[in-house]
Amino acid sequence: MAKTFMQMAAEAQAAVPGVNPREAWRRMQEEPKTIMIDVRDAEEIRPTGMIPGAIAVSAGSLLFKADREVPKEWRDPRLQDRSVPVITHCALGPLGAISAKMLMDMGFVNVSYLEGGIEGWKKAGLPTEPVRTKL
Repeated sequence: MAKTFMQMAAEAQAAVPGVNPREAWRRMQEEPKTIMIDVRDAEEIRPTGMIPGAIAVSAGSLLFKADREVPKEWRDPRLQDRSVPVITHCALGPLGAISAKMLMDMGFVNVSYLEGGIEGWKKAGLPTEPVRTKL
């Protein structure tokens, strides 16, 4: 049976723990190995900026960037350790949850998504930074 985006997001949100912005910030400060992955496309990131320390890996490329069996030049070396804490985020939360679920399905054992996405982050008064490099 076909599923809608929001159905897939609801399933992902039920399967993967969400983390509120303040808790995510605390985790990033206390566990420096935590990887915050911004899964938005570059066009979405530029106007809002990024969470300090986050890496931009769009949802469309996350599957092969985190895979261990694709050619080495396709991989992102930061995404090869399945035990590293990972928090995914998008603009509002649903795509971040779907991306976190994909990583969980790939064997990541400490993955969550940012509830409310970067919009929730900004509403919580947490810092963002402008994009300084080409995405």
